[in-house]
Amino acid sequence: MTPTRETPVRLTQFAHGGGCACKIPPGELEDVLGALSAALPPTTDFPLLVGAATGDDAAVVTLPGGDGATDRAVVSTADFFTPVVDDPYDWGRIAAANALSDVYAMGGRPVLAVNLLAWPRDVLPLDLAREVLRGGLDVAAAAGCHVGGGHSVDDPEPKYGMAVTGLADPSRLLRNDTGRPGMPLSLTKPLGLGVLNNRHKATGERFGHAVATMVALNRDAAAAALAAGAVCATDVTGFGFLGHLHKLARASGVTAVVDTAAVPYLDGAREAVRAGYVSGGTRRNLEWVATGTDFGTVDADTRLLLADAQTSGGLLVAGEVPGAPVVGELVERGPHPVVLR
Repeated sequence: MTPTRETPVRLTQFAHGGGCACKIPPGELEDVLGALSAALPPTTDFPLLVGAATGDDAAVVTLPGGDGATDRAVVSTADFFTPVVDDPYDWGRIAAANALSDVYAMGGRPVLAVNLLAWPRDVLPLDLAREVLRGGLDVAAAAGCHVGGGHSVDDPEPKYGMAVTGLADPSRLLRNDTGRPGMPLSLTKPLGLGVLNNRHKATGERFGHAVATMVALNRDAAAAALAAGAVCATDVTGFGFLGHLHKLARASGVTAVVDTAAVPYLDGAREAVRAGYVSGGTRRNLEWVATGTDFGTVDADTRLLLADAQTSGGLLVAGEVPGAPVVGELVERGPHPVVLR
């Protein structure tokens, strides 16, 4: 239905899914990318430090310093998705924070972003698109990151995000393949964003604390992780806590043991699960990690929350981060990449 003054716009009703829950399932994605990655020829002009092989958060290349200067790493990523909330300004802020997060998750600093916008121009007013872009611009400004234009297309379904370039010290990257036994696991934002967003889409209820969590930059968490000497991290987004932890444990050749009682959740998240506000993306996440996870006696609702498809979630760091709860540890590789206790 085309919105009118009498029928206010609910952006989430113009999307088949919401936020990072719209991602292609991780198993399907790996099948596609595995074949393509194997076919790519190597290049030595700018050494590739991090590529698609480990499923990390961004790609990283080295720029030789020259004349005795220190080498620099360039971090590159892109992220966009359908509306996760109805408010266009909030959606823009959330999408930008989510895209910038990939750079922070690698230990980098975002310096330049370009907008990626798909808009049904004959259905939704362009004034709303302006608000989406304004939200993205404000978050990028708070991050100290330039926004230098972008690309737009006329599309039946609205989508927004950013392609982001960042800089990092190649000797101080946060990677998902550098975890070692004995490292604790810290989580810098609570889980439950997916189920609250799904409830918002279904009912129109607004969860301000969820919005505040999603728009919060992972900048300070990344800085604290680096200051504490961490070398291994990932951010928790569309594949859920379990999906991203599974990728980290597999890439690092370790087993991650999770203390499920220590994992923090947003207020209302458990109630949303019990009420059935679970996205298809979350269920696909749980299905994907099932064969690689020892669930122990963990109940069904907790399993869903641990697999909940997050949008602009926190960092999962192999190391202690001041102020962040320790939710588990890495141990020698056992029969399963992930074990729940």
